[in-house]
Amino acid sequence: LLIQIFRAYGITGWRRGHVIRGRTTEDRRQKKPFSVRPDFVFLKLRTAVFVDGCFWHGCPKHATQPKTNAAFWRKKIATNKDRDRRVNSALQKRGWTVVRVWEHELRRKDEAQLTRRLKPHVT
Repeated sequence: LLIQIFRAYGITGWRRGHVIRGRTTEDRRQKKPFSVRPDFVFLKLRTAVFVDGCFWHGCPKHATQPKTNAAFWRKKIATNKDRDRRVNSALQKRGWTVVRVWEHELRRKDEAQLTRRLKPHVT
């Protein structure tokens, strides 16, 4: 759906499946690899776009709490949100702009608003 929005609004220069690699700390002696695969990357602009599912990433508007195995799901979603924060921070320290899009923002009625939010970062 986001590809359709990019095409409809003339947003170009994106790639899918690009992996951004580096180290987790600025200390070169530590060899901890850092690897992340954003949903879309604008290499020239150093912008990474992630599309986050409302359930999996704990959307404040649409997240639901399963009644079965509730403790497992609370921990799983909290872990996902923590990883998102760490990825954002690591990419921003490397000079990347990170844009996170909720899956509910891909609806036809929200696409103009989403495009206004994306345009400054991807054009």
